[in-house]
Amino acid sequence: MTTTPIADYALLSDRHSAALVSKDGSVDWMCMPRFDSPSVFAGLLDDDAGSWSMRPSGPFAVTRRYVDATMVLETTFEAEHGTLVLTDALVIGDDPDVHRLGVGAPHVLARSAACVRGSVELEVRYGPRPEYGLVVPLLCAEQGGVRARGGPDRLALSAPVEMTIAGQRARATVPMREGTTLRFAMHWNSASDPAPYLWDDAEIAAGLETTVKGWQAWSDAHQRYTGPYREMVSRSGRVLQALSFQPTGAIVAAPTTSLPETAGGERNWDYRYAWVRDASFTMNALWVAACPDEADDFLACMTTAAATYEPERALQIVFGIGCEHDLTERELTHLRGWRGSAPVRVGNDAWRQPQVDVYGELLDAVHLLAGQLGAFEPQVRTFLVALADAAVTQWRDPDHGIWEIRGRRRHYLYSKVMCWVAVDRAISLADRLDAGHRVGGWRAAREEIRETILREGWNEEAGAYTQAFGSPDLDASALMMPIVGFLPATDPRMLATIEAVGTRLAGQDGLVYRYRTGDGFAGEEGAFLLCTFWLAHALALAGRTAQAREVFERAAAFANDLGLLSEEVCPRTHELLGNFPQAFSHIGLVNAAWAIAVAEEPGGPDPAC
Repeated sequence: MTTTPIADYALLSDRHSAALVSKDGSVDWMCMPRFDSPSVFAGLLDDDAGSWSMRPSGPFAVTRRYVDATMVLETTFEAEHGTLVLTDALVIGDDPDVHRLGVGAPHVLARSAACVRGSVELEVRYGPRPEYGLVVPLLCAEQGGVRARGGPDRLALSAPVEMTIAGQRARATVPMREGTTLRFAMHWNSASDPAPYLWDDAEIAAGLETTVKGWQAWSDAHQRYTGPYREMVSRSGRVLQALSFQPTGAIVAAPTTSLPETAGGERNWDYRYAWVRDASFTMNALWVAACPDEADDFLACMTTAAATYEPERALQIVFGIGCEHDLTERELTHLRGWRGSAPVRVGNDAWRQPQVDVYGELLDAVHLLAGQLGAFEPQVRTFLVALADAAVTQWRDPDHGIWEIRGRRRHYLYSKVMCWVAVDRAISLADRLDAGHRVGGWRAAREEIRETILREGWNEEAGAYTQAFGSPDLDASALMMPIVGFLPATDPRMLATIEAVGTRLAGQDGLVYRYRTGDGFAGEEGAFLLCTFWLAHALALAGRTAQAREVFERAAAFANDLGLLSEEVCPRTHELLGNFPQAFSHIGLVNAAWAIAVAEEPGGPDPAC
């Protein structure tokens, strides 16, 4: 059973797939060739499900960082007699266009080990296990590396040293002296394609160099934010870019599956898909942190994914990153799960749920990014108008809400607010949508939705806007009311709601929970980092900037040493929980920092866009 803390992992990405590397140099998660493909390494979820480690033999101390303005990882091992620096990257290819980062990704994980002081003995342990550990491939050592055959994957490890095959793993122990560098690379191909050839040392070095330069060129061209918490915002912008799927413009909620909300519990979900909500929020955050010239790709992806959409029924809320619709959930019973957190799931049955808030999130993103989007094609105009019409038609319907609670449908406040947003933004976009004749009807609907929310959403018993109509239960999503402009944060009832969330939904550590009500699953969940950043955001909008900074810094302090955030924080141990890194948490950080910047400086600093 794997017990490595989630915070010990670093993210690598080529904008097609992702890998997680632990502090001790082990690649314990990697899916190829897409974020949502079956894993090649899944040691994160079961010790027997594959890993690739490179580290000094014997004890060592570790520091690590991302190479400046990149997603290339540099880990420094201080051993007894020397220092080893390990550089890891998913190679992005050599396309010189900074607006097409990752377009030529060759599906290669490159690793370079350099002895920079004294002497070090390097241990290499390579054990791929395709298809989530079901396949134990045949390993064959040859001149220049090791080939693996079995299942749907063809893998080739380029290695500068002789590898020994033992116990279904390839191994090597190599003495290194100061000035020595050894470079390795693992290449993926489908079994239906020609076997990948082995790269020589110069090719691996070139792959690493072009990856560093590519990320740095992208950052230089896109990251212009100059406000408070600049380093955190820029890092989060790169993480969000790393979670985008270059071929379609889709954005994954996280690159992992089944990292639990409660250690040892059953709240384990697959987040490697494109939620309309999360993707829309990501585009909003990138407007601040890293101007998304992929805005057109994102909109095209959403339009393509929803090609069969009919306004009479709810828009599907989550798609595969290749625009697939069927994400039927299943359990991988052969995997024990992180710290015994079972079941391990792939797929996500949330695709079956109606959640009417997505109309507002999508139209809000289009509205914000209108300046980066070209003229809308006819089918895009039709699609966006249909979203507004669906909000008008469906806002009265109960749904499963933003948190995808798997119980009965309810009249969730947040869903109603986002239907209001959908209609409001459609009115603003009407000229670009050739929909001027619809504005009168949309305005009437917007006012009806607003009046209903103000009347039914407020709960006298709670003294706040609450989770659902007629319910006294608090929900942190009510904080989005001022963030999307439904009410000013200084409105007396809104101030009361902000105060209620900050006191009654916060733990002793000050972190905010989504809600305190039952949701049909056993066990507790952790404090939700996105909700804590929402509180900071709302406080900034209310002019309480000192308090906003305090809440922001409290949440941001839970980032790991590389600045990566998961979904939740354990209320007892304060360790990171949930899929990692989590787009929602980084989105919340970026937007809260922006709100603080604007509150402290009229007009605010220039965003990336």
